[in-house]
Amino acid sequence: MTLLTQTTLFLGAALLIVPLCHRFGLATVLGYLLTGILIGPNVLDLAGNAEAVLHFAEFGVVMLLFVIGLELEPSRLWVLKRSIFVLGGLQVVITGGLFTGIGMLCGFPLTTSAIAGFGLAMSSTAFVMQLLSDKKQLTARHGRKAFAVLLFQDIAVIPMLAVLPILSGESTQDYNLNYFAKVLGLFALLIIASRIVIRPFFRLIASSKANELLTAAALFIIIGIATVMDKLGLSMALGAFVTGVLLADSEYRHELEANIQPFKGLLLGLFFMAVGMSTDMHRLVNEPALIVGGALILMLVKFGLLTLISRLCGAPWQTSIRLGVTLAQGGEFAFVLFSAAANFHLLPNELGDRLILIVTLSMALTPLAFFALERFVEPRWTEQEHREDDEISEDDHDNPVVIAGFGRFGQIVARVLRMHKIGFTAIEGDARQVDFVRRFGNNIYYGNPGNIDLLRAAHLSSAKLFILAIDDVEDSVRTAEQVHRHFPHLQIYARARDRNHAYRLMEIGVKVICRETYLSALSLAEQSLVGLGLSPERAARGVETFKAYDDKLIIKQRAFYKDEASLIASTQEAMTELEQLFESDERAAEKQGELDEDLVDAELNRS
Repeated sequence: MTLLTQTTLFLGAALLIVPLCHRFGLATVLGYLLTGILIGPNVLDLAGNAEAVLHFAEFGVVMLLFVIGLELEPSRLWVLKRSIFVLGGLQVVITGGLFTGIGMLCGFPLTTSAIAGFGLAMSSTAFVMQLLSDKKQLTARHGRKAFAVLLFQDIAVIPMLAVLPILSGESTQDYNLNYFAKVLGLFALLIIASRIVIRPFFRLIASSKANELLTAAALFIIIGIATVMDKLGLSMALGAFVTGVLLADSEYRHELEANIQPFKGLLLGLFFMAVGMSTDMHRLVNEPALIVGGALILMLVKFGLLTLISRLCGAPWQTSIRLGVTLAQGGEFAFVLFSAAANFHLLPNELGDRLILIVTLSMALTPLAFFALERFVEPRWTEQEHREDDEISEDDHDNPVVIAGFGRFGQIVARVLRMHKIGFTAIEGDARQVDFVRRFGNNIYYGNPGNIDLLRAAHLSSAKLFILAIDDVEDSVRTAEQVHRHFPHLQIYARARDRNHAYRLMEIGVKVICRETYLSALSLAEQSLVGLGLSPERAARGVETFKAYDDKLIIKQRAFYKDEASLIASTQEAMTELEQLFESDERAAEKQGELDEDLVDAELNRS
């Protein structure tokens, strides 16, 4: 089978089966696994050599770990430090240790038991984050704790993968002083390059306005680092992870993540399909009690341990139980670890197949566990306890505001937000502007805000407000359309260059629009009236009357703003009506003034 034919087969099968699985409520990961099972040797036998596919698809894992590294900003780690390192650390160590002990009691060697035990301790990052997002529970207390535990698990898998070549004794590398000197030199070089070379390199590419080169640069960095690490006999995933961490505070972080996201998703999907192809489904038919029983035991043990650990760390019972249900399944890193261990002959193929089936089934059962929790357990809790648990606290790691466009307009908004200690993520498409603003210590990232992958990377799905401050009208309208289409729940507060820009934003569905020079012009008009001799009160009243009338007029004219003749006629009519309105207000003010004078005279006569 040619590479082109095989690629077509994988893409076609995934496009058919994965959406169907999603329609029936199954996670994307399970859809890819099922696709691999169907086209693999166990069922239709269409896809060729699973091992060759698995070897190539490992780059999906490499890219996943690079993206995880990009998420590990020091500030984020510091905010969640207790949940990550205490709760996450206890979960991995206790759960992994318990399963290791069970493995040894079953007669397996320590190395095999430890690989199986700590692999089963992992939960599914992709599965859980998607599930919590669908249920709008990412910012709930158990959602934040689940994120912290998953983050620690993602970090913990790095040394697990890195130690496999050493445990196997199959590496051709001699681990002597010369070798470790090379490793330390490589990491030192990465640190220096991330600060001195990579950022100017990206700035140069960004200034060329060739967006495809940014994608090429991101792929070059990941593949280059992976190749160097492979030559040194180290884990490619480790190199990608370290590189991601070093670039986590870069202004190009979101752009890197957005460019890598499609490749990461496809290659991870290919990896899961390869795992499904290599899974021996005959075992599920021949050993149903072992596989189903193993999945149920895995979920019950992890649920119990997570609930107790969370409670011991000070969380309420309600939060602890929700956390236990959320993370009770096995995860995709178990597939990565078991597959890598099998390649190094550290895990028997039969045991690996059984464990992969158990993990897969536990993931499939997780939505049922959520259903049981929501249907039978949560209704027994009081409304007060439910409200308390879902309250968003100050340690929420996602900024509530995303600002698209960080020129003179966006910066003023950002300064006011910062004064009130409200976190924001700023995105700017001009590399020179990003470089300039960063010198003042502002948190700003380079990228095109109209890129939906970039918006997802900036965590727009968990933001409360999107401020659209882009100067270019077409870019602004295009970004508003993307945000309104993909994040319909999100409030958009937009800057408009003029009335026509405002009309176009209103057609998209933007409710709050501030015309760029409108308020400043009104402010200047008010000061001009005072300078010409009007009282400050009368000047303010006149400007407020104009503003109220014009706000109504712009809504009225929206219906026919593309019809120039109707717009001109409406504007002329509005001018006449507004003049009459001012004359009416003036007469009313004069009468009020005469009445006030009469009252004063009467009061003086009484005195």
